[in-house]
Amino acid sequence: GWKDAINTTIINFNNEKMQITWATRELFPSENMSFFYTFDEGKHKVWKPCTTYLLDRDHNSGCLFKTEGPTLAISIRNSNGSEELFSKKFKSDFYIKPNRPENVTFFWKEDTVTVSCNKPERAARCLRLELQYKSKFDEQWQSRASKCCSVGEQGFDPRKCYSFRVRLGRLVPYCNVVNYSSDWEAETFWMNGTLLDSCDDDITSQSNTVIVLSCSLALLLMMLILLILLCKSQRVQLSVLPAIPDPKYLFADLFNDHNGNLQEWLDKNDHVVLQTKPEYEEPESITEAESQQEDGKNSEKQGPLEKTFTSSASDENNEGKAAESACLIPASNTMASFAGFHILRNDDMYVML
Repeated sequence: GWKDAINTTIINFNNEKMQITWATRELFPSENMSFFYTFDEGKHKVWKPCTTYLLDRDHNSGCLFKTEGPTLAISIRNSNGSEELFSKKFKSDFYIKPNRPENVTFFWKEDTVTVSCNKPERAARCLRLELQYKSKFDEQWQSRASKCCSVGEQGFDPRKCYSFRVRLGRLVPYCNVVNYSSDWEAETFWMNGTLLDSCDDDITSQSNTVIVLSCSLALLLMMLILLILLCKSQRVQLSVLPAIPDPKYLFADLFNDHNGNLQEWLDKNDHVVLQTKPEYEEPESITEAESQQEDGKNSEKQGPLEKTFTSSASDENNEGKAAESACLIPASNTMASFAGFHILRNDDMYVML
């Protein structure tokens, strides 16, 4: 009964190499098994000993050897090979595990992807190509399978990044008694027909886009705030420090026709009356100056306008200089008339021409 209890695992790697493993340590913990095999089908079989053992804690647990035919017989014996503990005969072709698919290509057309690989030289009719994929939002793989060696699927979202992997599998029970498939081909990452290093690149690109948009909006907002502050500051500046009008627009003929020569302009404009006050007066002459100012006002009402200059110096030779000084340094509370405009000036004001 214990002979039937020995479990064996048989794998034929692409019909090139056989791997037989067994579990006898629990049944024979103190004895190390030996293994023999043959591909002969006649009565005169030649048993070959295993040359490459697989070890499990220093005990023989399997054997690797070359595939030499469709029919295989195995024999598990005691350590010196004198007693057979287990034997089995089977078709090695029913335990084939295919190799990985070779030269895998992806063809994208809109939301449809077609995956294909090279067709194996032997037993291609027993193989199926399996495709698995998932997006970064999926927890489980989605599977599609088709006969060797092309499989297609549609409905892919161009805004998502997908992971793909493919493998070859043997048909059961027509070609294999065990459902063996190849190892998965290296996983690839695609987004809208573009191959990526990983789906993290998609997340990074989206994060970079969000960062760029955020920075742009922040910059526009700052520029808008600066413009508002600039407008407000100009209003405040105008209210605190009002702009001084340029006299050249009020007295255009003074600058255009007389090149800024005030005396020449005054001489050719008899309608302009300048009333000036001496730069300095003795305290005792203030009453006399006030009486003269009142007489001047009375005479102004009665007669036509005259060009008068009042000065503290009585020297006739200095009359021109006194008039020029009176224009540059106006007296306190003096009324000046220019081209029909009347300006009241005091000691705190000055006019630069």
